[in-house]
Amino acid sequence: MKNFLPFITLCASSLSFNIAAEEIGCITTAWKLIGANHKVCIQAFDDPKIPGVSCHVSQARTGGVSGSLGLAEDPSKFSIACRQVGSISLPNNLPEQELAFSSDTSLFFKETRITRLVDKKRNTLVYIAISRKIVDGAPANSISSVPIMPWVK
Repeated sequence: MKNFLPFITLCASSLSFNIAAEEIGCITTAWKLIGANHKVCIQAFDDPKIPGVSCHVSQARTGGVSGSLGLAEDPSKFSIACRQVGSISLPNNLPEQELAFSSDTSLFFKETRITRLVDKKRNTLVYIAISRKIVDGAPANSISSVPIMPWVK
């Protein structure tokens, strides 16, 4: 049982941050005769701990028969853009690094994770998107920075 504790902790932490993202839309990148087309989809999410920050993530999605059935593993190809959309006030106990959002990208334990880092010296929030499997990850990543500035309506 002791050997399963890290796995159980990882699963529980992944579930707690798997907040709903809003799908903005998808663009077909390759037409498939049978099944769904290959596409790039854009999702939006608001940082759950930092009101005033929203991120948009584009991610490749595999089509075909396996993609239509939810059995395909989406490629580790994505981009992220985060912006200040309102007044930002940081919570007092905000960790310097924290998982802000995660989304499953395959049936077999693959996910896209977006981690927020606080760059105190530059008064900036940095968001990094990575692809992660339980056993190993991919070196593909994308980052976006949000300077913490006064918000003028």
